[in-house]
Amino acid sequence: MATYKPSDYELLRRRCAELKDQGWKQSRIAQALGLTEGWVSRTLKKYRQEGQAGLAWRKPSGPNSRLTDEQIVQLLAELNKGAEHHGFSGAVWTRPRVNDVIKKLFGVSYDPSQVGRLLKKAGWSRQKPQKQARHRTDFYGLCKW
Repeated sequence: MATYKPSDYELLRRRCAELKDQGWKQSRIAQALGLTEGWVSRTLKKYRQEGQAGLAWRKPSGPNSRLTDEQIVQLLAELNKGAEHHGFSGAVWTRPRVNDVIKKLFGVSYDPSQVGRLLKKAGWSRQKPQKQARHRTDFYGLCKW
């Protein structure tokens, strides 16, 4: 069986449909193109259902978000109240903290890496708190740069 790059598969799907339109049987198409009969069968089924549009390459869609748009708006309103309002020490939101709030409000748990993606989608940016003030004064009140 031949190996193809992902970018080649749209061409293969189109060639598969052409050969079928010329009267070729699925098993011969699979053999000629070095593909499995199952792949050819799925391709031709999609071609019958959707026509040429069904042969085009599309980026696979991921799973749907577990939070609705309304829930995300509600989450942002809660996050704007601050971390201390939700029982955390310090005013910094971390992904695990945000995940705890999501669990508490909606009963849904995310991987911490996906919490960051969710917040980015909602317009929040990742920031690191400063470790110390930029302009410190020494013992005598003079500014140190």
